[in-house]
Amino acid sequence: MAEKETIVVVDFGSQTSQLIARRVRDINVYSELVPYTSSAEKIKSYNPIGIILTGGPLSTFENGSYKIDPEVYNLGVPVLGICYGMQLTAQTLGGEVSTGKNAEYGKVEIEYADHPLFDGVKKNNSVWMNHHDQVTKLGKDFKGIGKTKNTKYSAIANDKKKIYGVQFHPEVAHTEQGIDILKNFVYKICGATGSWTMNSFVKDQVELLRKKLTGKKVLLALSGGVDSSVCAALIQKACPESLICVFVDHGLLRKYEREQVEEVFKEQFKINLITADASERFLKKLKNKTDPEAKRKIIGKQFIKVFEKEAKKIGKVDFLAQGTIYPDVVESGVAGSAVIKSHHNVGGLPSVVDFEEIIEPLRDLYKDEVRKVGFELGLPEKIVMRQPFPGPGLGIRVIGKITKEKLEILRDADFIFRDEIEKAGLSDKIWQYFAVITNMRSVGVMGDHRTYDYTVALRGVNSIDAMTADWYKIPYEVLDKCSNRIVNEVKHVNRVVYDITSKPPATIEWE
Repeated sequence: MAEKETIVVVDFGSQTSQLIARRVRDINVYSELVPYTSSAEKIKSYNPIGIILTGGPLSTFENGSYKIDPEVYNLGVPVLGICYGMQLTAQTLGGEVSTGKNAEYGKVEIEYADHPLFDGVKKNNSVWMNHHDQVTKLGKDFKGIGKTKNTKYSAIANDKKKIYGVQFHPEVAHTEQGIDILKNFVYKICGATGSWTMNSFVKDQVELLRKKLTGKKVLLALSGGVDSSVCAALIQKACPESLICVFVDHGLLRKYEREQVEEVFKEQFKINLITADASERFLKKLKNKTDPEAKRKIIGKQFIKVFEKEAKKIGKVDFLAQGTIYPDVVESGVAGSAVIKSHHNVGGLPSVVDFEEIIEPLRDLYKDEVRKVGFELGLPEKIVMRQPFPGPGLGIRVIGKITKEKLEILRDADFIFRDEIEKAGLSDKIWQYFAVITNMRSVGVMGDHRTYDYTVALRGVNSIDAMTADWYKIPYEVLDKCSNRIVNEVKHVNRVVYDITSKPPATIEWE
């Protein structure tokens, strides 16, 4: 198994740090995001072929600004500084940085010099800037290779030590040919060959897992979501006799979801799958509960109890497998970024399972890479491209008290909505779409009869990271079909509304 080529991306707190790491992976080279506090020795341990320093919110010359171990520049590895990363590089290596007379924010025209970093890039181009500070003086062996109307040094190079900097953001779509610039750095300057593909990832992981798991017992909580499903398929391919999966049906699943999971994993993949039907238990515990947080806590607590019951039947296992993915690691602060939220993929399970070690075969992957692995492993599209689905399931899409009746209404309405979105060819254009049964009943008329029934809300949003989201403008004719089908095919619904609120101020889910 060949060692993977790695570009280390050093994070200085930029909002686009993860985007830079993603862009490198998009061009088939593995990237690892590390904090700016990493020592040169730590960065060297990744055996990188190149290093990228990201942007950041501070000024390099102010107290408390983020610094880097200066030995990073002496590792003999090409370095590319972006925005703050360029200014820090210039300042650390004998140059000067100060606040400029004119700030540059947004689209700016730039002129490039002839240089390998800009090979194949138009000499006069547009880039995306986000700075007020400027490099005003260069250190020894540096030269300017790009300039704008207001900034003399918009790109710099020290060809002798292979250290470069760009004041703009090549990773964002607004910078023309920005990806070409990153490609030039990664391939022409760092010498990458582009071996990071999901096909090679699968081969390598199968080999590693086979060596580690043969003759052992592995337990996985299978939710039917993309991450746990791909994790299960990967382990099954490597060591089918080792894997045991537990699928908890809490009665809060979407229509046909349990059947779909059992068909794919029991029938197609021949996985040792245990289904724990706990729907009555969950409904009983949730009876008369209306507070969203209370619902979440009850569902989480009961999930662990049900899993614990099944785990005791299985007994001691060697490994607990989890579908942890790279954003989970980064957001938990493990990779050095600020802790956005603490992740534990199976929410507390380690304390109730008798195991020796956790394995997380997908922890190096972003979500889109996980999906590609799923296709490589032969998982059907309905599993790989599954809509994001919250852990508490439909429990937080039923407003107010959760009852069997309301769950059935919601399941049917949600199924129709998703069906019509797919028929309209919009399923790959909308990041997430689902139905909500509100706690509101209103007067309607069907035939010559007065009705007093539920209102169903439809929700469709686009987002990159779920931190912000815009509501999707579903064509009126599609919404019309959804509404007509729901009120005609689903009993006890006489009104359908579409949620046109973005996040913020709203959240994506209603509860």
